[in-house]
Amino acid sequence: MTPTQPPGGPGTEGDTADGGAAPPDGAPARPRRTLLHHTGRGLHGLALLGAWAGLAVLAGLTLFLGSSRELTLASHDAVVQPTLSRHVVVRTGPVLPDLRLDSGAPLGVAITLGKTDASSTEELVDRYAVIASSPEGAQARVQEAVVDMAARAALRGAAVGAVPVLVWVLVGSARRRELLRGVPTRRGAVAVTAVVAVGVAWWQPWTPDVDSVDDDRTWITLEEFLGDDVPVPEELVGVEVRGDVTTNQTRRLVESAVNTYEKSRGFYADAAEEAGALELRMPEEDETVVVFVSDRHDNIGMDRVARAVGDRVGATAVFDGGDDTSTGSTWEAFSLDSVSAAFEGYDRFGVAGNHDNGDFVADYLAEHGWTMLDGEVVEGPGGGTLLGVADPRSSGLGSWRDETGLSFEEVGGRLADVACEAAEDGEPIGTVLVHDANLATETLTRGCADLVLGGHLHVEDGPEAITGPEGQVGYRYTMGTTGGAAYAFALGSKPRRVAQITLVTYREGRPVGLQAVFLQTNRRWDLGDYTELIRPDGATPDVELPTPSQRPDSGPATGPSRPGSPPDPGDDID
Repeated sequence: MTPTQPPGGPGTEGDTADGGAAPPDGAPARPRRTLLHHTGRGLHGLALLGAWAGLAVLAGLTLFLGSSRELTLASHDAVVQPTLSRHVVVRTGPVLPDLRLDSGAPLGVAITLGKTDASSTEELVDRYAVIASSPEGAQARVQEAVVDMAARAALRGAAVGAVPVLVWVLVGSARRRELLRGVPTRRGAVAVTAVVAVGVAWWQPWTPDVDSVDDDRTWITLEEFLGDDVPVPEELVGVEVRGDVTTNQTRRLVESAVNTYEKSRGFYADAAEEAGALELRMPEEDETVVVFVSDRHDNIGMDRVARAVGDRVGATAVFDGGDDTSTGSTWEAFSLDSVSAAFEGYDRFGVAGNHDNGDFVADYLAEHGWTMLDGEVVEGPGGGTLLGVADPRSSGLGSWRDETGLSFEEVGGRLADVACEAAEDGEPIGTVLVHDANLATETLTRGCADLVLGGHLHVEDGPEAITGPEGQVGYRYTMGTTGGAAYAFALGSKPRRVAQITLVTYREGRPVGLQAVFLQTNRRWDLGDYTELIRPDGATPDVELPTPSQRPDSGPATGPSRPGSPPDPGDDID
């Protein structure tokens, strides 16, 4: 007897006509997932993704163009706002004309200048000119602010754009059809009217446009503004000013600014170019070179020069010995922006000086990529050890000096304790970076450091060999002022006195040589000899050991409260 064959013939039990598995007897048939069905789901997902992307871009752009950032720029409190104008517009206030130049990008930016520390309009205009001649720091600061605003707006736009898409998905197709059917009803009409009313109230199209003074002023080129009698530098050809009615005094201020700009731009640009051809001692393959700068005192023009000197010998790091500012005030952020931009790509280490009052300078540099030394041993250039601490003193532009918290001697003792404790585990600390080398004299006399680097005095001193209790040899070196500072504020069209940069050479993490480079006020370069830092094993160099200062030298006189004012008796002036 032949058994009954299942439907579909032999070997096809549980199969359907299209080859799929048939459901068991009595079970409901499952819907088939066709290619068309999967394609539809994919297109629906892409549509939702596209809708989210479009809404995110629209919301992000709206938020970006409506955002602003308060920062310190060109010694001013300033507000930066992105625009679609493709121009950088600087609104200077009621006295000076606004400036405009092509941004070179699809977007623009409006910069509104606010309060400043300048004591006169003439001083402010000259400050503008010098800062404009070395614009890298200001450009980096504005770019950083715009990029940060764009990133924040993009994140918020992505979140805002996702809201309607999520609502659409969560409501579901059935509920959407139900809501759509309710639109023609009285309740639906009320809901639509309410939504439109909220949108109109937000937009407020009835608000009248108020005429402003700017509406009556047009942009003209700087060359046209100044007239044929004043030659405009080639870099300023694209600059435009806004203002049809300008007093002769304002015009003279702008003429003076152009003249200062040309002098400053020419002096430091030429010095940087010449630095690229200096006959410096070149490092060997196993050596690392560090650029040492100190006492810049706001002279941003020297930053590009110092970088050019470092690039000439292939330096990879920079030490900043402090006194980057004159008072440590927030309006001096332009100086910190400049030195940070100049040494972008270098390993950057620094300490705050006695003029860098408060926490602003150290915190600002730390936020912009500097390793600010604070009494702990860190890895330095070439794999060596590095220790440093900020100067415990503070001073302003006047002749007064104030010590707060721990005394100078107490900080020096604690610094020596840290260095000697680290030295017990092996070799002495490779380098101790301080603002005043006297702060680390005790570290050297205990034999706990190879090299102490400082500034503060505005003149070079050393390197001086100091022997420790067990014949260890360390060196103390004080360099001059990188800013060419005669007073505490050195910003100008050229250095006020000789400007110095020092190159420190390392081998296997230990300092082995120094070479000083001097830029004279007439732009003449003078090169110091390369000095080897010799540490003979078991031998004591024939030098007279200095007695550690019980009261450190007070350093250079800080000069008058403003450049150009009569000097106080005893001021250090050339």
